Amino acid sequence: MVRSSGLLQDIAAISCAGGPLRQRGYFRRDALDMVKRENLLNAAFCYRIVPLDEPPSNVLRAGGEALDAVRLVPESGELTAVAVGVCTLGPALEQRTTALFAERRVSLALALDGLGNELLFAVSRHVQDRIVIEARKQQLTAAGELRAGDPGLPLEAQAAVQRLAAAESIGVTVTQGQVLYPLKSMSMVLGIGIDLPPARWSRCDDCPSAPKCRMSGRVAAAMF
Repeated sequence: MVRSSGLLQDIAAISCAGGPLRQRGYFRRDALDMVKRENLLNAAFCYRIVPLDEPPSNVLRAGGEALDAVRLVPESGELTAVAVGVCTLGPALEQRTTALFAERRVSLALALDGLGNELLFAVSRHVQDRIVIEARKQQLTAAGELRAGDPGLPLEAQAAVQRLAAAESIGVTVTQGQVLYPLKSMSMVLGIGIDLPPARWSRCDDCPSAPKCRMSGRVAAAMF
């Protein structure tokens, strides 16, 4: 579990995007107050570092699963494992957002949904940090990050990542359309190995919003 109070304090300290649109900031503050008042945040995560079953080839095989994620194979060093993680905010926030839309409180609903995205990315960064720390304990490095649906990891990998991370332990499942439920959930796959070089790519490279995004590509470099 993640301490909700700490997450909310961190997010509250971030200024609202779109400075000239002052009203957007008002709705964001209202959404933040709603999350606190109604206890809408139930953040949780799980992760595992899974050794490869065999040397990397056209797929990565780990824990009995096959991942089409050869983008994680480094130019030098040795990829020995993958780290798989899943995090979630729980269902309450998205249910409240749906209710606000039904009540035609669209501006507040959009602000609450946007706040949920910020909170989810904050939890994902926490998971990434935990994975890096765990890798260090094993005298390994972490480099590169992919999420199902990215270039380099097809959406069909979602179920395998969910199984490898044991995501059902935190209440996260995968729909037939390869969507995580609760919707405010996120999965990730990182490369783990020996002397991995900095990744020269980011999962955000091909995104047209990357130059303006405050939450883009954080685990591009190798960390030890």
